[in-house]
Amino acid sequence: MTIKLELLLAELKKEVTEKRYQHSLGVVESAKELAERFMADQEKVIVAAFLHDYCKNWPKARLSEIIKENQSEMPPDLLVYNNELWHGPVAALVAKNKFSINDEDILNAIKYHTSGREKMSQIEKIVCLADYIEPSRVYPYVEQLRAKAKEDLNCALLLAFTSTIEYLEEKNEAIYPLTLDARNYLAKQCGEE
Repeated sequence: MTIKLELLLAELKKEVTEKRYQHSLGVVESAKELAERFMADQEKVIVAAFLHDYCKNWPKARLSEIIKENQSEMPPDLLVYNNELWHGPVAALVAKNKFSINDEDILNAIKYHTSGREKMSQIEKIVCLADYIEPSRVYPYVEQLRAKAKEDLNCALLLAFTSTIEYLEEKNEAIYPLTLDARNYLAKQCGEE
């Protein structure tokens, strides 16, 4: 795979706010550390981490239009759920079409970084978890999550998804089925059913 990271950085900077750009750099750093710790393909992890939020600052109308135009490549119920889930699948489509990325591991890591899913690959898990724990993140359980990430990738993600689900329940918001599937699958992996 020969993807020029300088090009990705330059293109990312054009598409996101400075705050989102800094967040993305933090995700890349956290993802690199996790890839090293859990012996994953660093290049795949870095590319996915750079592009995971590529479309995050796009207007909802633009994201919605792209999802409707590309139904065959999107989760079928995506538009029914919170628009915070939309940017990942759209960014995966952009990565494929604009940057000619065809590696399924990279595309799935981008696509599912907010929702998760059952049977995530190691690359998917690392990018998703890096998004939760990158250095600028501040929320009640982030230090616990960072500590868990040093021990066990699956159990750290289980904590992340469980906390997200609890947060959404407190706000009386719908929980995306893929997130529930991911949480339940990881609970089995961690022996915490």
